[in-house]
Amino acid sequence: MSMPNIPDITPLITLTRSEVINMLLSSIALEEIGLSHIMNAEGEKIQRMLKFDSISLDEILQVNRSVERMLRTILKNQMMLQFKLEDVIDLAAKNEGPPDEQEEE
Repeated sequence: MSMPNIPDITPLITLTRSEVINMLLSSIALEEIGLSHIMNAEGEKIQRMLKFDSISLDEILQVNRSVERMLRTILKNQMMLQFKLEDVIDLAAKNEGPPDEQEEE
């Protein structure tokens, strides 16, 4: 998968409404990719822990609490991304219409 092409943003940049929508969607996608990497790392943490023969119940519970806290944080972030996506969808719906009118707004 290729990375999105994000333009160099300076105070003088001019973006169309559709370019802004695409950038917002790209930012959501990049955040989702980051969260998936974190979840993968948490899964690997559990797998690594289970390979040890001499691990105590307290250590297992400690790792479990750590993973649970991280998953709760990821879930909170997912909820915020859902709100962001809904806002972008609303913005895109307002952007529908003849192409000439879209660029003039």
